Amino acid sequence: MSSNEDFENYAIQLTNEVFETASDNGESQRDVFAQRILDSLHEGGFVHNPQVEYLEKPGGVLLHGYGHTDDGLVLELYTSAFSYDRPRLNKSLLDRYFRRVIAFLRKAEKIKAASDPKTGDYRMCEVVLAALENPALTRIRIFFMTSSSSGTSSMPEPNDFNGIPVEYHLYDLPRIYKIEKAGIASEQIEVKLDPPLPCLPAQANNDDHSVYLAVIPGRVLAELYDEYRTRLLQLNVRAFLQARGKVNKGIRDTAVEQPAWFLAYNNGITATASDASFEYDESGRETAITSLTDLQIVNGGQTTATLHHVFSKDKNALEGVDVQMKLTLVSPDKRSEVVRKISEYSNTQNRVSQVDFSSNDKFHVKFEAVSRNVWAPPVRNSLLDTRWFYVRTRGAYEVELNKNTTTATRRKFKAENPPFQKFDKTSLAKYVNCWMGKPYKVALGAQKNFVDFQGHVTEYPPLIDATYVQRTIALKMLFTAVDSVARAQGAGSNKSAVTAYTMAMLCHVTGHRIDLDRIWREQANYGEKEPKVTSALLEAIESLCTPVMKVILNGGSHPIEWAKKPECWTEVQAIDWKIPAALEEELRPTMLKLERDETEASEDLSQRFQEVATDDWQSAYEWGQETDRLEPVELVALDTVVNLLERGEVVSDTRALRALEAYDKALQAGFDPEPE
Repeated sequence: MSSNEDFENYAIQLTNEVFETASDNGESQRDVFAQRILDSLHEGGFVHNPQVEYLEKPGGVLLHGYGHTDDGLVLELYTSAFSYDRPRLNKSLLDRYFRRVIAFLRKAEKIKAASDPKTGDYRMCEVVLAALENPALTRIRIFFMTSSSSGTSSMPEPNDFNGIPVEYHLYDLPRIYKIEKAGIASEQIEVKLDPPLPCLPAQANNDDHSVYLAVIPGRVLAELYDEYRTRLLQLNVRAFLQARGKVNKGIRDTAVEQPAWFLAYNNGITATASDASFEYDESGRETAITSLTDLQIVNGGQTTATLHHVFSKDKNALEGVDVQMKLTLVSPDKRSEVVRKISEYSNTQNRVSQVDFSSNDKFHVKFEAVSRNVWAPPVRNSLLDTRWFYVRTRGAYEVELNKNTTTATRRKFKAENPPFQKFDKTSLAKYVNCWMGKPYKVALGAQKNFVDFQGHVTEYPPLIDATYVQRTIALKMLFTAVDSVARAQGAGSNKSAVTAYTMAMLCHVTGHRIDLDRIWREQANYGEKEPKVTSALLEAIESLCTPVMKVILNGGSHPIEWAKKPECWTEVQAIDWKIPAALEEELRPTMLKLERDETEASEDLSQRFQEVATDDWQSAYEWGQETDRLEPVELVALDTVVNLLERGEVVSDTRALRALEAYDKALQAGFDPEPE
């Protein structure tokens, strides 16, 4: 497939995804597009803590959200344009979108005064005005995201607003495509070093990598971080897990009080790049680095971030502060392996365990693998089993879809993997953290909530089997039902917080006795757009959502900020809400455990296995042969168990699990062990 065809397919897929999501969630295509792109840019480190909030006012005001860096030094404002036909974007139109954001800055005070304190308009004005009054604010970045292609490479010149520097950034469809096609770190960081950075070749004769030693001024390092932020640290495990330690204070004190000793005391940074330009001596030996391509700091993220803090917040010029740097030039196709080993072996200031760099992917890889073998019951009036497709990496669904080259096979793939049954890792983190009683973490936003979730599963790895996958998918169905109720009850721009708190409260009050296994089993009883929960559960959600929403909206003029505080969760838990009798009848007698260990899983497996009579195993096997509803491997699993039981031999946990999965699939597909 040519690059143009690939781009056109991507554009169509993105447009369809926006349409489908907007239709499924009852949201505007405009807002869905903005959220979709901001999520992608946030994941890549291009924007920080984005909040989508659409505002359009007379006088040329248009804004589609706001964000800010964690240190409050940079304010971000977003605007967007989405259309199916993707008209060409010229310079005049581009300038107009940027001017409308500047118009918002000029009129924010008046808009706030005219807005209801409980609306998103008021909240956005409040946050932006507070940022503008912050003396530490160093710049304003304005982002325009569009589904069109730009016909101009000319951007507005950087200027200022009330003395604060303003930068302009365009993310048109080709640029978004480039970022998402290549992954998180797709847009390479290109660094020009002027003056050049003296270096010493330490190992430059290898075919697959070269190593150089250098000393980089602390101010240069701080300025690099100021420009690229987390994009510079995307491959740094410690930065990903947001580790905190006493070492930060030590780094700061040395930089401020003993700058001349910084090089001696600090362990420096380890960096990688895919290419570099050099100055050479007469013998052709590299003497100084003039530029770096695809720079990443893979060890020393704390040093980098702390020096940036000293430079920007403490207003310290970092005179005399130097940092040693070990730079490895390595091709992009080998970078993953090299970075993993650097993380493992270069434990400098804080110890990085094996878990830190392997479990980041281990949980999700395992969840993806198990989920691919978990089939949901056929929907009404259909004999086709379906899967809930876990999108571990962005674009994974489209990649799998595109492996099917004919219309018939593509249609079959989409039938077995319906687009509305997709969910990704940040959504998974949201469902599980609601179950665990952390709605205030969910309210922090997708990325920060994911970091909390990732830290939990890294420290306490759950047993990921079919049961775990089914129960987390049941949580998704429950969350979707709660979300539809919150929308129907007018939660508006506060819906995300109301949904998270209502679901968390429901799980809390019921003592985690909601029967997730029943939700999974009975999902086929409901249509595509219907909430996939019982009427009793839905009515309970409706009665609980109202008081929860009241607590969130009455928490002050800024409900979303209030929802981010643990105190909000404490107040919600104090709501006097009784479990309706109809729901009580459906609850499990004991608490359901989402995260089981090997022993618990083995005991559950043994109990379930013993509950199935030998004759029923045989009947399921015969039914599968007659109906052709089971795969050959599933028939073998059933037949093996039947033979072992007839001979009186022990059935291993592995064989019991495979047989039970086949047996459950047969039950879901219509097998009746006790026909009339």
